[in-house]
Amino acid sequence: MPCPIRIRNLQHDLQLSQPKLNMNKSLGKRSGGGSRNIVPLCWLLAASSCFWLLMFTPIPLHRLAGMCSMSTPTTTITDQCEGRYIYVHDLPARFNADMIHNCRNLSPWTDMCRFTSNAGLGPKLDDSEGVFSETGWYATNQFALDYIFHQRIQRYECLTGDSSLASAVFVPFYAGFDIGKHLWGYNTSVRDSAGLELVKWLTERPEWARMGGRDHFMVAGRITWDFRRLTEDGDWGSKLLLLPEVKNMTVLVIESSPWHGNDFGVPYPTYFHPSSASEIVSWQERMRKLKRPWLSSFAGAPRPNQTESIRGQLMEQCRSSEKCKLLECDFGASKCHSPSSVVHMFQESVFCLQPQGDSYTRRSTFDSMLAGCIPVFFHPGSAYVQYLWHLPKNYTKYSVFISEDDVREGTAKVGEVLKRFSEEEVRRMREEVIGMIPSLVYRDPRESRMEGVKDAFDVAVEGVFERVERLRRGVPLEEMEEESSSWKYGLFGRGGEHEWDHFFRTPKR
Repeated sequence: MPCPIRIRNLQHDLQLSQPKLNMNKSLGKRSGGGSRNIVPLCWLLAASSCFWLLMFTPIPLHRLAGMCSMSTPTTTITDQCEGRYIYVHDLPARFNADMIHNCRNLSPWTDMCRFTSNAGLGPKLDDSEGVFSETGWYATNQFALDYIFHQRIQRYECLTGDSSLASAVFVPFYAGFDIGKHLWGYNTSVRDSAGLELVKWLTERPEWARMGGRDHFMVAGRITWDFRRLTEDGDWGSKLLLLPEVKNMTVLVIESSPWHGNDFGVPYPTYFHPSSASEIVSWQERMRKLKRPWLSSFAGAPRPNQTESIRGQLMEQCRSSEKCKLLECDFGASKCHSPSSVVHMFQESVFCLQPQGDSYTRRSTFDSMLAGCIPVFFHPGSAYVQYLWHLPKNYTKYSVFISEDDVREGTAKVGEVLKRFSEEEVRRMREEVIGMIPSLVYRDPRESRMEGVKDAFDVAVEGVFERVERLRRGVPLEEMEEESSSWKYGLFGRGGEHEWDHFFRTPKR
């Protein structure tokens, strides 16, 4: 029944009776969790009224029961951040901010100050050739992910200043920037120093003690081999990912190791950083409608000093084909250094060849998929065992695999293999690629959340949450217990012999 008594300031009374939930957006700090049930004062007043009606009003009981029947109204307040809170360590500036301040020292050859502008996205790209869309395109450096990811974390909607609420703890150490400036001309003690200082700082924090660092994660925006020096006095890389403390953490890299279980591949940054869902949808529609005159294309340079490389053979096959577009990259002036030239070629191609380079992976893979081009891989380490959170495990849905062994031995002609796919098969694969675009790009970190769209950052953070939760519950991680076969557990969910074993017999470096 309606509340029969007019109560002055009833709304105020209800507010006083409601449990408080502090959802400070900048800290994400809450008091209590889950849902709350609130019993309004009006319900109590209505019950009292029914009692007095029963005592003094000559109304049949069955009618009075109908008048006074009521259910307890409830208001549910749900914590949208439950299970998604992140606590961010406040590291000393030498581990991050000082590197940006001294950006000219980040690379001996590249002016990284240009590439740390616009929250790490780099300078805006000119679209005078009509290759890009009107907004969201930047000359992003492929090794800028340390900074881009931190910028996103700082605007993440579920940050908390209370580490006890956190599902994961982020360590904003710019590991990629640090090793990038020390790879050439520095001894091992210099290359290792920042990592050792970081570990000392972390292990002295109470947040570390809770799970021994197993709930911690960080981004090292280079390939894993830059942080896995093979020998103590080796001439390449640091030993950051080999430190026992860091082995407990989850580390996001742009190329992971098939033989270790603590690093996970995330997409290279591309040139596209949308600020709204509509920008992504518009780009996807445009990629669907493009005419693609080239059956295949390749942008790259040969590797004459690498005896196992098939790049030279692929380039020769491409030159001899009327259906293949070749963009040769070498030192000095080259269209390969022009984002518009590279993206335009991919837009005109049905298939894009992605052989190994100096390491298993290439940024070109993501630039080509962004353009709606179907990638062709020649080694499973180039994508399939790398980006397990971002790419479908059924790799035949979005790509073509041609063993580099067959190319090397001359038993596979790439053009002949690709011509066998029907128009319908090509259409399905291309649609799969275009549908994946949102999860392969990093949105502009300066903009608000894109509702209904998960970008590469969102997918990576969800992967971290899931892994940390498994560790928290004590679920065995096979990839950690049998690291030499970690790539099998990630992709196939089991160990044992596999036809790809010979691809992973020796480390890349």
